[in-house]
Amino acid sequence: MTDLATRTEPALRRAAPALLGYAAVRALGLVTLALWSAARDKSAYTLLTARWDSLWYTRVAELGYGYEVRLPNGDVHSNLAFFPLLPWLERLMSAATPLSYADAGLVVSLLASLTAAWGIFAVTDHVYGHRAGVCAVLLWAVLPVGIVQSMAYSESLFTALAAWSLYAVLTDRWVTAGLLASLAGLTRPVGLAVVAAVWVTGVAAFTRSRTGIAAFARNRRGTASFVRTRSAAGASGAQDTEHSPTTLPARRAVGLALAPLGTAAYVLWVGHRTGKGPLGYLDVQAGWRNGFDGGYAFARFVGDKFTSFPAALAGVGLIVGVGLVVWLYVTCARQGQPLPLLVYAGVVTTLALCASSYFGSKPRLLMPAFPLLVPLALALARSSNRRSAVILTSIATASALYGAFWLNGSGPP
Repeated sequence: MTDLATRTEPALRRAAPALLGYAAVRALGLVTLALWSAARDKSAYTLLTARWDSLWYTRVAELGYGYEVRLPNGDVHSNLAFFPLLPWLERLMSAATPLSYADAGLVVSLLASLTAAWGIFAVTDHVYGHRAGVCAVLLWAVLPVGIVQSMAYSESLFTALAAWSLYAVLTDRWVTAGLLASLAGLTRPVGLAVVAAVWVTGVAAFTRSRTGIAAFARNRRGTASFVRTRSAAGASGAQDTEHSPTTLPARRAVGLALAPLGTAAYVLWVGHRTGKGPLGYLDVQAGWRNGFDGGYAFARFVGDKFTSFPAALAGVGLIVGVGLVVWLYVTCARQGQPLPLLVYAGVVTTLALCASSYFGSKPRLLMPAFPLLVPLALALARSSNRRSAVILTSIATASALYGAFWLNGSGPP
């Protein structure tokens, strides 16, 4: 315990500016939401804990699985669509404290959002330095849909597990990476992105070895070595690059084996529960009109906006938004972002944009793809303190106002 505290305290002190800034942005968003909701005779607490998906998570925590709603059009909304880690934590916290399941969900989300911010800082600081790490966290905080980070939703919990799993990969802690990836896979279907990042990076590390057998033999003799180099990241400054550290191949293999267990376990359990085999979870998602169609439904949705002039403006905005996301990913690749970050961000982005789910949820589904913010963080890090503060304060204010307006309106289903 003492050793853990000794290692954690310096890391926490280094991350303190990012975490304090993050907490300030989230506090601004919550205060704005409370004032806006009060002006409309609504409860900010209800919006954060008892609307949309948060209600489904609370029902799972309270009643377990098996609840479903049959709609007039024949669709069946089953709570089997919601992965179990957040409800488990809600139930655990409620059992250990006087908190209700809804209260517990809010507390879990708030703690997870701080852990996610710390993880985002750790990843970005490790690769690009302290200032870029702070900027990446603040940019994640001021996203237009950043208020979701303070809701009893699973995005914050998933991002926390994903960020720290990626950090474990970057620092060659393969068993930890696999465990965290497995937990991420118990949180959201997009946990596949973390699994993919661990697997692709692990396989690439094996491939870079001269031969797997020779590397294993060297490590069995205790001759593991770790090489790190600093390389330029274009005009953005220095970048840390991992050059295939020769850790014990068996530990890497254990990490790879652990990574998919969470997703696989839940999907197979749902298949058994529904009696429809390994593809049963896809049937559950189909009841929610969710699926993967390569972006066809989303393209049709955008195209339909151009049938009238006012709606055409929204269509143009959607095209610009998708273009910005694609541009950010291309920029990440051109700047030489580490492989696990590129794989993770690529899969999250693909699943978000190419799913046939409710289109208003896409900004929320993209929120865990924090590596996309790195190019913007690097640009902000090169700016003066005064200019960065003005930019971030302005965006934080706009984000807080939009979040309050959004939750008091259509909100995130």
